[in-house]
Amino acid sequence: MLDANLTQQLKTYLVNIRQPIELVASLGEDAKSGELERLLNDIAALSDDITVVRKDDARKPSFMIRRAGTDIGVRFAGLPMGHEFTSLVLALLQVGGHPSRAAQELIEQVKELDGDYEFETYFSLSCQNCPDVVQALNLMAVLNPRIKHVAIDGALFKDEVDARKVMAVPTVFLNGEPFGQGRMELEQIVAKIDSGAEARAAEKIKTKDAFDVLVVGGGPAGAAAAIYAARKGIRVGVAAERFGGQVLDTMAIENFISVPHTEGPKLAAHLEQHVKDYDVDVMNLQRAEKLIPAPIEGGLHEVKLANGASLKARTVILSTGARWRQMGVPGEDEYRNKGVAYCPHCDGPLFKGKRVAVIGGGNSGVEAAIDLAGIVAHVTLIEYDSDLRADAVLQRKLATLANVKVITSALTTEVKGDGEKVSGLVYKDRNHGSEHEIELEGIFVQIGLVPNTEWLRDSVGLSPRGEIEIDARGETSQRGIFAAGDATTVPYKQIVIAMGAGSTAALSAFDYLIRLPSEEPVEAAA
Repeated sequence: MLDANLTQQLKTYLVNIRQPIELVASLGEDAKSGELERLLNDIAALSDDITVVRKDDARKPSFMIRRAGTDIGVRFAGLPMGHEFTSLVLALLQVGGHPSRAAQELIEQVKELDGDYEFETYFSLSCQNCPDVVQALNLMAVLNPRIKHVAIDGALFKDEVDARKVMAVPTVFLNGEPFGQGRMELEQIVAKIDSGAEARAAEKIKTKDAFDVLVVGGGPAGAAAAIYAARKGIRVGVAAERFGGQVLDTMAIENFISVPHTEGPKLAAHLEQHVKDYDVDVMNLQRAEKLIPAPIEGGLHEVKLANGASLKARTVILSTGARWRQMGVPGEDEYRNKGVAYCPHCDGPLFKGKRVAVIGGGNSGVEAAIDLAGIVAHVTLIEYDSDLRADAVLQRKLATLANVKVITSALTTEVKGDGEKVSGLVYKDRNHGSEHEIELEGIFVQIGLVPNTEWLRDSVGLSPRGEIEIDARGETSQRGIFAAGDATTVPYKQIVIAMGAGSTAALSAFDYLIRLPSEEPVEAAA
């Protein structure tokens, strides 16, 4: 089941097991059960501290990783390979007593949660957002005996998926009721359960002194800005709604210079670790709601947060990034995660054998259509313009796929549904004005980005598209306030460009600070 490379990697990790564990298997007569049995036996063969036992469970194939002699453990329903192989490895180590790298304060918060929590997470093996959720809930189950978690491969348990109307992954249920969808990190999950967490965080933030540089946003631009500013030896803070930003939702990255291939979550983790290597105050899960520029040159700018706290700084770097653009048509909001999706890699496997549409003929749209064609029964690609805008190599590949139909000069006007899930869409032929309806079960929207700048309308100059207007130095219309990345007017929204822009903004902020008249001038670190 495991190839030589995975076997060697796993053997290296398993030496860190401190307490014996059992792999409690529930197997049927099907082929997947056979695969799971081979996988568990392969794992057990790599360590004297691991044994395989059998015990029937309602879900087959499934298995529990249990600390021997206790009820501490986590359960997987299915085979956690693909993106979930890392989740499997971490679960083996953590149930086996290897300590987590999570912040100690957060670990204690999980241990002190009062209540009985039974989580169920539906994932797909191709979903890059699912492992964070699975791993966070697995860790919680290991730390707190009143927390239970089972991770379920939606592709193997279609009856459950259909019965619970799961049409997006990851989808989490708590004590049988919907809890959340989409990417969630440990901090977010704990904060959602712990009702007093937000108030405590706000009180802590209120005690912070003013920063020399405050970065708002934790994507590539924000991370680069924080690192460049921190290297100058000045006081730097980062307030981010989710560290990593939209990179977390990116599957394959093959144009990051010097790195032939990586994935968004992996890059985001590296960015966060690099920032934390410096003396940077990272405040995650903090959404900015208002920016109040300093009343006088050299004064303190103020950023008000959603939790009621405020942060002050001598300079601010805005790097709030962008989000997926929505179609803005009737039915889109009503059927979001009920057939309307924005991540083909994550949710595509849930539409196996079904008919879907992809909205958008740029690179993202055509790549989505190509990926989905290998999973679903049929793909209809709908493009507003008269021609596709994707790279020629992608268009040539698309043209070879028999189960893909391309419709150009088409405007989607409505998402149709039966009250519970998508049943079709309506589009208008822009050449003739006629309307047409397509019957389908899924719609994947890939029509570009919208800058996260609504909260800045009264603070800095914005373009007609809502992008922050900046000059060559990254400075906005307000002195001492800079911006970088996809939220700005910089052309070409790319990771490497965002990083460069973040670095420029940080250097410009430092240059601004050292030129301010002050009794205690900022000095560069030796």
